[in-house]
Amino acid sequence: MVNGAPLYFDVEGAELVPDGGSLRKKPTLLLLHGGPGFDHASFKPAFSGLSADAQVIYLDHRGQGRSGGSDPATWTLAQWADDVKGFCDTLEIEKPYVLGNSFGGFVAMEYLRRHPGHAAGVILSSTSARMQLDLIVKAFTRRGGPAIGQAADDFWSDIKADKVLPYAAQVMPYYTVKAPMDGPGRARSIMRPEVLEHFSGKGGEMWGMDFRDSLPRVTDPVLVLCGDQDPITPWECSEEIIGLLPKATSQLHRFPHCGHGTFRDDPDGTFALIRKFMGVGHTVESGQGVPINAPV
Repeated sequence: MVNGAPLYFDVEGAELVPDGGSLRKKPTLLLLHGGPGFDHASFKPAFSGLSADAQVIYLDHRGQGRSGGSDPATWTLAQWADDVKGFCDTLEIEKPYVLGNSFGGFVAMEYLRRHPGHAAGVILSSTSARMQLDLIVKAFTRRGGPAIGQAADDFWSDIKADKVLPYAAQVMPYYTVKAPMDGPGRARSIMRPEVLEHFSGKGGEMWGMDFRDSLPRVTDPVLVLCGDQDPITPWECSEEIIGLLPKATSQLHRFPHCGHGTFRDDPDGTFALIRKFMGVGHTVESGQGVPINAPV
């Protein structure tokens, strides 16, 4: 139970592993899924390979997936961010690495704002500091043509729960370049489209969200990942984020020929960067990510 709600989580990899005559503690990587209204399933099995180097924890946000918390009044960035810290406090997780993908990145940025210094580092994957509909429509048009651009405009201008499945079928295939968004992970997801409508519909918190004021004050190390063909959180969004974060502790890698969630289109390159950021495993350069700022 975290902040009054039961939160579902799954774990891959031990925290303590034998190392000679002692036990060595591995870093914890806490994954915050996208949506809202989906669950952690889209991270599997891709992130399983990191369990040799870190304890990987998959968390379903409040009100989503297998987690409880059915009161829409608690479906807010502040609550979801406080749940991250509350979850870690409950399980006595100290200094986690927190990866937020897409909507999970919104939660991660609110977590950075509300709980500075709590994380060992934060990975902002395919996300944005604010939503810019004109930029999104332009990117979808560039990616899939005018019809897809118009379909994206129609959906994001007036999000309704009953429009989610048609949108997923028509538009979401353009989210990625090489790996399908509607693969096994997405098919296994428990969908809660009412959460998406609440957060992202007309008057929802998403459209007033703006982290431009808080990012310059971030004290935690941050790794920003984006794909150059991502239409829903275009690479320009990550450029804005890295331009606001402190240069000494932040780094952006933009992946060519990749879409939304670079772990889908370039898992090897993405996981090499994550391992390097956490200071574990092999740090072989993939030749994919293009570093934009000073290394962490």
